[in-house]
Amino acid sequence: MKFKSLFAATALTLVSTTVGAQAFDDSQKDEIGKIVREYLIANPEVIVEVQQALEKKQAEARLAQAKTAVKENADAIFNAATDIALGNPKGTTTIVEFFDYNCGYCKRAVADMDAIIKTNPDVRFVLKEFPILGQDSVDAHKVSFAFKQIAPEKYGEFHRALLSGEQANEARAIEVAKSLGISEEALRAKMAEVSQDDAVRETYQLATKLGITGTPSYVLGDEAVFGAIGEVELNKKIASVRQCGKTTC
Repeated sequence: MKFKSLFAATALTLVSTTVGAQAFDDSQKDEIGKIVREYLIANPEVIVEVQQALEKKQAEARLAQAKTAVKENADAIFNAATDIALGNPKGTTTIVEFFDYNCGYCKRAVADMDAIIKTNPDVRFVLKEFPILGQDSVDAHKVSFAFKQIAPEKYGEFHRALLSGEQANEARAIEVAKSLGISEEALRAKMAEVSQDDAVRETYQLATKLGITGTPSYVLGDEAVFGAIGEVELNKKIASVRQCGKTTC
């Protein structure tokens, strides 16, 4: 019914454009609708073509929106004071990952991150905490934020450990921190002293501007990359950024 209405409306617009701005009476509209319906029944592949064209147009618009957002918010994306970079902190190529500790794809993407860091000594891999999967995620990220303030040099270990298990929540995040030598008392004191709210709010705002709605998502060069595309594809984009500053040269 949606496609029938869409094509009927399109047909009416085309005919109106052709013959002028005259109004069609109800019988004429019904006749046009019948013609469109008969055409669609005889050529159903048109519906698929239109859907594909729509999806392509939407994807292009999303990428264009992201490119603009990257340009206008580069410092907040790539150099936020509350984010920590793994790999080479002074690397000449930066990739930013938006992640949630309870994202299954993020858990698998840790291997992609480690492989990229291992094979690309010039890469700065920035981790941007983006808790969007419920209260447990928010609570785990609160502990993570406090941990970063206390022991930033151990954040990589904390990050990998918390993503390596099952459900992340406050209790599990504290256990991981304790295993790395940070006491629960120190964590809770830091959580009471320093709130992550401003940092998370800024990340949410950046995600909205970039069109990011899920994790993991990445930003590198001039592009936002949506989803866990894997080490190979990310390395291709990194190579392009090195060559021309963009993910597609």
